[in-house]
Amino acid sequence: MSEQAAPPPAPPAEQAGQPEPVSTAPAAEPQQPEQPEQPKGGGAKKALGIMGAIVAFLVIAALKFGVASAIGNFLNPDETAEAKAGDCIAELPEVTGTEEQSVSDAKVVECTSTEAVYNVVGRVENQTESQAKAGKACEQYLKEGDDAYLFYNIAPGGKGYLLCLTKKA
Repeated sequence: MSEQAAPPPAPPAEQAGQPEPVSTAPAAEPQQPEQPEQPKGGGAKKALGIMGAIVAFLVIAALKFGVASAIGNFLNPDETAEAKAGDCIAELPEVTGTEEQSVSDAKVVECTSTEAVYNVVGRVENQTESQAKAGKACEQYLKEGDDAYLFYNIAPGGKGYLLCLTKKA
């Protein structure tokens, strides 16, 4: 068996008189053609589908079991829920007589703070809205001549707490 070799290609015309450089480096390995990348996003689509199912479940549970109020409390916590006698409350809307006003940003503050406007003199649990409005439960915490204010958080048709307040001196 005989091997044949082709002669080296002729140098370009302008380099015809110059010798061709000889390389002593080993020949490079032939390169493998690049594999096309696999499309991404299959895992992301699956994760989005799972998250969508979870959100749908939570919405249905909220509607069916009243979890919406719990979620609402988590997103907008009642900052007076733990208030007790001796605490102070920041400014609330001024009301007179039997007037009522809804408050969504009441908060407990340090009594030494310049924000402190009301002293909590008593707290009464398990009050219905009508009991809280009557204010009789606060009578035991008030002294003769006190300018009293009521603050309560009671879900419609349910029970909650009543804070008995006086203006901070």
